[in-house]
Amino acid sequence: MQERKIKLNAAEDVKEFVRGASQCDFDVDICYNRIMIDAKSLLGVLSMDLNRELTVKCHGESGDFDRVLAKFAVA
Repeated sequence: MQERKIKLNAAEDVKEFVRGASQCDFDVDICYNRIMIDAKSLLGVLSMDLNRELTVKCHGESGDFDRVLAKFAVA
């Protein structure tokens, strides 16, 4: 399992992130504190506090999704 910290600043960012996660054939979760949401759920991700850094947990690997994560990665 791979973990990355990301920041989604706008609704367009959320749509792009969910689109990338939906193309993965493995589970992708997004979490903040104790809340964990399926990253393939647009409404679920929009319900998160987007003012905070979010942790993405990938249960597999995808080069395409890695590029999406890199775009929103927190330094």
